[in-house]
Amino acid sequence: MDWGNVTAEDLIDALREVDWSSPPRPLSEFFSRFTVPRSYAKWNSRLKCNLYYYRTNYFIMIVLILGMGFLRRPVAILAAILTALSIAFLNDSFAGTFSEKVTRTVRQFSPHLAAKMRPPLTPVIRGRPSAKRAIHICGRPRWVFVFIFSSVSFILWYVSCGLLTVLWALAIALLATILHASFRTPNLKARLNTFREEFRAVWRNYSEL
Repeated sequence: MDWGNVTAEDLIDALREVDWSSPPRPLSEFFSRFTVPRSYAKWNSRLKCNLYYYRTNYFIMIVLILGMGFLRRPVAILAAILTALSIAFLNDSFAGTFSEKVTRTVRQFSPHLAAKMRPPLTPVIRGRPSAKRAIHICGRPRWVFVFIFSSVSFILWYVSCGLLTVLWALAIALLATILHASFRTPNLKARLNTFREEFRAVWRNYSEL
């Protein structure tokens, strides 16, 4: 895959649709080999490839850096968790998995309530969905949970007075992510993983027809 031809919008869409439940890459691989890119095109391609391949590692690293900045602010830690969840809900795979696990847990105590938490069925015309299936969480549109979690986290940020702290911690975390993605040399495993993800995406689109 030529990452130089991938736009930022395509990368964001891929990160939104890809499965984030995969475990992080080993530290021995994450800190294996670093080189300076030879040109801007090489740097651009390497940055996008590493952001996609090491997405779970970068997410954990950002969370850890943010957590270190909130050791003395318990309310800010809760706000950071809610903010992370609101962002994670934008990923289709995470939203579906979260909804499925919550519904399965509720079913053990109240099957009637769990039935109401099922997503609505998409009408099918001539064997094909009439429209693109919207993502639902616990029977409600995804944007409802994103709005609620974001609003509560904003209130907690305001109460804890930790907004300046999170901005500094987030800036450091993003800088560390960009530096690593810029100088970490993509290996053969990353390229093979990219082709495998492309095949899964094509197969998923084919199965929906």
